[in-house]
Amino acid sequence: MDAACRNLRLPTMRGQFSELADAAARDQMTYRGFLAELLMAECDDRNRRRSERRIKAAGFPREKALRTFEFDANPAIDPAAIHTLASCEWVRKGLPLCLIGDSGTGKSHLLIALGTEAAMAGFRVKYVLATKLVNELVEAADEKVLTKTIARYGRVDLLCIDELGYMELDRRGAELLFQVLTEREEKNSMAIASNESFSSWTKTFTDPRLCAAIVDRLTFGGNIIETGSDSYRLAHTKARQQATAAS
Repeated sequence: MDAACRNLRLPTMRGQFSELADAAARDQMTYRGFLAELLMAECDDRNRRRSERRIKAAGFPREKALRTFEFDANPAIDPAAIHTLASCEWVRKGLPLCLIGDSGTGKSHLLIALGTEAAMAGFRVKYVLATKLVNELVEAADEKVLTKTIARYGRVDLLCIDELGYMELDRRGAELLFQVLTEREEKNSMAIASNESFSSWTKTFTDPRLCAAIVDRLTFGGNIIETGSDSYRLAHTKARQQATAAS
C-alpha cells in the first residue's frame, strides 16, 4: 500500500490509510464505503493544497479573512453585499469591483479577503499595489517586454489593485495602466481599493479623458462598495488608549 501510494503520488491516502482502515473495521463499513473515504480524504487534501498555492501565488501582503472583518465597527458596509461578493459570481462573469473610502475603513482588508475567497474557489488571483504595478509597467516598456508583462497581468482571473489614488501618475504611467485595464475589460475581473472618490481621480490621472476612460473600465457593469470616511482603525486605537488609561 505504501509503495503503491508513493508510485501514484497519493500522499494523503498513504498517510491516513491505517487510521481510516481501523475506523472502517470498527464501523463495519463496506469495501465501497472505505474506498470512498480514502478517495475523499485525498481529494480534500489535494484541493486544500491547491488553494494554498493559489493564495500564495496571489502575493497578498498579509492574511485577511471575511470572518475577521468587524462589520459592527463600520455600519457603512452592508454585510449581505460583501457575503454575496464572496460567492465569486462577479469573478465568474468577469465584472469589476471598486472599494472606495477613506484610510482605515477596511478597503484593503476586504480586497484581500475577497481575493482570498476567489483563490479558494479556484480562480487565479494577483494582488499588487497601484504604484508597484505602474513602476513595473514603465520598466517593462523601457526593456521592450511590455507586451509580455501586460499579457501576464491579463491572464489572471482576478487582478486586485490596492491603494489606487494615493499618488499622482504621470501621463505615461496612467496610459500604461490603462492598457492593462483594457486588456482585461469584459474578460477577466478587476478589483480596486481607492481612498479617493471617482470625482477626485483627476488628481491621480491628470488627463480628464484618460481619467474618464479608466473610471468607465472599472465601473461598467460592476459593483461599487463605499466604505465611508470614519476610520475604525483610529477608533480602535483610541479605545485601547482609553482602556489603558482607565486601568
